[in-house]
Amino acid sequence: MEMAILASGDAARGSRRPIVSNGVSAFLTTYIGGNRYNAAPDGAALPGAEAVYPMAFLVEQPAGSVVQAHFHEANQFQIVVAGSGRLGTHALQPLAVHYSNAYSAYGPITAGQAGLHYLTLRNGYDRGARYLPAARAELRGVRRRFREAVAEAAPIPAPIPARIAVEPLLPAAADGLSAWRYRLPAGAAVTGPDPASGDGQFWVVTRGGLARPDGSALRPLSCAFVGPDEPAFAAQAAADGLELVVVQFPRGRDHLPEAAPAAGG
Repeated sequence: MEMAILASGDAARGSRRPIVSNGVSAFLTTYIGGNRYNAAPDGAALPGAEAVYPMAFLVEQPAGSVVQAHFHEANQFQIVVAGSGRLGTHALQPLAVHYSNAYSAYGPITAGQAGLHYLTLRNGYDRGARYLPAARAELRGVRRRFREAVAEAAPIPAPIPARIAVEPLLPAAADGLSAWRYRLPAGAAVTGPDPASGDGQFWVVTRGGLARPDGSALRPLSCAFVGPDEPAFAAQAAADGLELVVVQFPRGRDHLPEAAPAAGG
């Protein structure tokens, strides 16, 4: 039985590095998987578009900067964890959630006066943003379905509740696309939705701690990836409670040729 992939926010900080993308100088911290700024170890072969390949990294976009409209080759969630800004016409602040299908253009992303920090989460490999209008020709002939969903800011309430609270951030779609916020008091435990109902889940600690069997805890901004073939994820709050944002990818991959298998479908 496969197990969830856990990534400690504290451990990930060691990968933080400056990057330049679309002329914007930013910082990127890698949590799970390889990316164009932090390659997978040991020269591992890049997975195909049909493979479940989790990618998770934090982008710190500086104040006043603008990342132009673009698209990716994989389905993607973004969770705003600090700062403020705008994505197209949508206001952004914690804990806004954005989803886009592969080859669905979105943006621009404009950072506010305090900058804009967001976790980027994917369930398939992506070579990096393809910026418009320069990359428009790459969209020709691609099998795709435009899809974008935005859950605007869900302010962090205080304090952690006395009972488990579950709040939908994106309403559940027929194909499994959805997002929730879980808030657990100290020691409380919850089991998430069946991963087979979607194409992979990310669990992101946004407050408190996710207890581990050895007595330690995963702190903000730690995360876990649960594949569609894995058992439902069980989370337990540490002594100071726990808040999580959970996102689930839709079943299937609209951008794959019809003859190709759709992971988790």
